[in-house]
Amino acid sequence: MSKTGSGKETNDPVRTRGRIWIQGSQGTYLGYGRVVLLERIREHGSISGAARSMNMSYRHAWKLVDSMNRQGSQPVVESRAGGRGGGGAVLTEAGERSVRAFWRLYDRFKAFLEEQDLELARELAAPEPEQGEGG
Repeated sequence: MSKTGSGKETNDPVRTRGRIWIQGSQGTYLGYGRVVLLERIREHGSISGAARSMNMSYRHAWKLVDSMNRQGSQPVVESRAGGRGGGGAVLTEAGERSVRAFWRLYDRFKAFLEEQDLELARELAAPEPEQGEGG
């Protein structure tokens, strides 16, 4: 038995695996972790709160946000300076679109891997064709 990504036991002897991300001009633009960070920024209203919720340093989270903002055609996060009302960060409309687009792509990618698992299982279960003499 093997474990799926969700930790569930399966009877499949082998499974396909893969990761998907969107490449930008300077490396990774969007990937699973970056999109989760964006969702946490939306949830917590700040980069620091999002970073804490992911056990990530503020510096690393800020670098990821800066990278996404520089590589996209529009910023995905807007920061607000601190002060009397406090600082914070919000997703821009471009950020919201990016999150939605990535999850649609991710769902299609997972479906593709599941199809490949079925095809692989069929291929591995198929008996070898018998060869004639002299082959």
